[in-house]
Amino acid sequence: MGGVNVPDDLRYSNDHEWVRVLDDGCWRVGITDYAQDSLGDVVFVEPPAQGSTVNAGDPCGEIESTKSVSEVYTPVAGTVTGVNSALEQDPALLNSDPYGEGWIYEMQPDAAASLESLLTADAYRALIGE
Repeated sequence: MGGVNVPDDLRYSNDHEWVRVLDDGCWRVGITDYAQDSLGDVVFVEPPAQGSTVNAGDPCGEIESTKSVSEVYTPVAGTVTGVNSALEQDPALLNSDPYGEGWIYEMQPDAAASLESLLTADAYRALIGE
């Protein structure tokens, strides 16, 4: 296959979410290039509710594409601190810019949450066979 973008500076979940640690300590979460490519054209995104408490591995939102409906999972436990409202108007940002403008939500991870529990870029590449 080849050509799937897996930035080295992010961490990844087995469920094809990525995590970027922001300057304020919050984590920004989205779906990977591999996931958006598998989904096809995204037509609707339902992010988790701002302020909601989420548990690691739990579904917290939905992505609807022309092919299917898929759940968004939480990489670690924490509290949702913000959602990307731009996706309401333009859900296709998930396809065009999954690691940038197409982020889904931000969260404050629980104190026990660790980036070490997530995959490195190399481990994620191995997972998807890149």
